[in-house]
Amino acid sequence: MQWLDWSNGKSVMRFIYYGASAELFFVCLAGFLLLTCVGMWRNSVLWMVVRSLEWVANTVGRMAAWAGLLMVLQQIVIVFVQRIFLEAQITFGLGVGLDKDISWYAEELKFYNAIIVCLCAAYTFVQGGHVRVDLVYAAVSYRTKKLIDMFGSLFFMIPAAILTWMYAWFFLWRHLITPKVSASDSLQRLVDGKSRAFKWNVETIGFSPNGFNAYFLFKVLLVVFCAMIILQAVAFFYRSYLEMKEGQASEGKYLDRDVLGDDQAVVV
Repeated sequence: MQWLDWSNGKSVMRFIYYGASAELFFVCLAGFLLLTCVGMWRNSVLWMVVRSLEWVANTVGRMAAWAGLLMVLQQIVIVFVQRIFLEAQITFGLGVGLDKDISWYAEELKFYNAIIVCLCAAYTFVQGGHVRVDLVYAAVSYRTKKLIDMFGSLFFMIPAAILTWMYAWFFLWRHLITPKVSASDSLQRLVDGKSRAFKWNVETIGFSPNGFNAYFLFKVLLVVFCAMIILQAVAFFYRSYLEMKEGQASEGKYLDRDVLGDDQAVVV
């Protein structure tokens, strides 16, 4: 359990290496293939996986969507404090309050926007909210549509998310520790070399002197975004396979989509 001791440079370096390593990729690939084989034998297993992954995407997305309301309310507070009360700072909290310049709160609005983009992407996919170019897709048969969905999730969605993960993973850690790490570093170089000079160095530099200074959180969101897209791609692949196998009557089976209560809005 030494890898849990993050005060130890060697443990952190091992975690960084294996977090975006070929070993992790092949372990995940083996798990995916094993789960697929079991699911082809028992479709109920795949349906359980699909429902679980879609539940995660929906739950995280629905919670993250509230950041939109926080963004609007905070912008209203900023306008009132700055233009009506002519104050340069805002203090939140009781006892030990969060006392920051207005520019800090103004730049923080970008973080709320990043939460919505990164954490609601998979949720929007489940809800069918992404734009789709269907010049070919709309004209083909039901079975062909499912094959296209399976091919797209397996050869476009997952590889794109993995490539983004490879960039985002090391981009995150380069702003959390020193010495800086890169994808080209071997495990031996990280553990035996760079771990000796290991030091936490969380980046807290803003674009302006009094602006938002927790930009490392954007890098964390980027990593979470990649993980959720990969999981949703797996769920979409399995759903497409199951709907193709069970026929058109199973389309949308167990699909948890929001009900707007407005027929015209649903059509749009």
